[in-house]
Amino acid sequence: MEHRQLGRSGLMVPVLSYGTATFGGKGEFFGRWGDTDVAEARRLVDICLEAGVNFFDTADVYSSGASESVLGAAIKDRRHDILLSSKATFTMGNGPNDRGSSRHHLIRACEASLRRLQTDHIDLYFMHGFDALTPVDEVLRALDDLITAGKIRYIGCSNFSGWHVMKSLAEAERRGFSRYVAYQGYYSLVGRDYEWELMPLALDQGLGTMVWSPLGWGRLTGKIRRGQPAKEGRIASGGAEGGPQVDDELLYDVVDVLEQVATEHDASIPQIALAWVLSRPGVANVVMGARTEEQLRANLKAAEIRLTPEQIARLDDVSRRQPTYPYWHQMGFDRNPKPTNW
Repeated sequence: MEHRQLGRSGLMVPVLSYGTATFGGKGEFFGRWGDTDVAEARRLVDICLEAGVNFFDTADVYSSGASESVLGAAIKDRRHDILLSSKATFTMGNGPNDRGSSRHHLIRACEASLRRLQTDHIDLYFMHGFDALTPVDEVLRALDDLITAGKIRYIGCSNFSGWHVMKSLAEAERRGFSRYVAYQGYYSLVGRDYEWELMPLALDQGLGTMVWSPLGWGRLTGKIRRGQPAKEGRIASGGAEGGPQVDDELLYDVVDVLEQVATEHDASIPQIALAWVLSRPGVANVVMGARTEEQLRANLKAAEIRLTPEQIARLDDVSRRQPTYPYWHQMGFDRNPKPTNW
């Protein structure tokens, strides 16, 4: 398994990590994603470790903590072999302080995650979203204190706007706090908005990109095809709720080219979609999901696929769409560095 440096940190991570949002199955929303129990989770963890994937990603909000609990039970006898990331910010209770990134909430959230995960530290701790109420210096100081206390090793942010990230990095530098080393964001062949601002920012500032939902919220599994009803799966069962909107014709065109490239590699459509994301500038890790052993083993093979420049160009061309302002205007300035072939 290939390993890449995570941003400017000294941490090396496998190019694939296993996302555990399917663990627990608690609540209507996450119940549609999966309901993996501890016994199943242990088996899936075994398969990952056998393939060299020792990085597991979760969040406190996944199944209201049940994902962390299941993962913690599945890895408790082999914690020293594993890299673990989790997240906080979103609502975990009914009180006014049971959400956000205040010092009060973050310290409590981190300690609760440690208990559920049955560990004394989290290797990479993400702010799951930007808290516009809490001052940035309060967030960073709380995270810095958690690092000093040995409860977390590195910090990252997820789902921030570009200016949210830059403000946080500038404040960390100004005050001497630990800085974010990673950005975890949505990026796929049917969702390339990440390239417009966040990718150039990550490349410029040395943030390692971790990609979530690289299969476009389940749309690039090969189950959705032109002129065919969606086959049984998360999308067909309503699991796309809350996800980004995708133009049907764009999706069908992308899947058509994915199928062509997959045939050339004797691979599957999702394997090629994952391989494309792994080929992008600044991507250190792709968070893959899988509800079954079969899906997991198939996704792991994506790390072995090397797309040719011509194949990447075909996938780029079919998935490209014009950016919103001001990014379309900036495309005319050739002296501006471009992270990808727009």
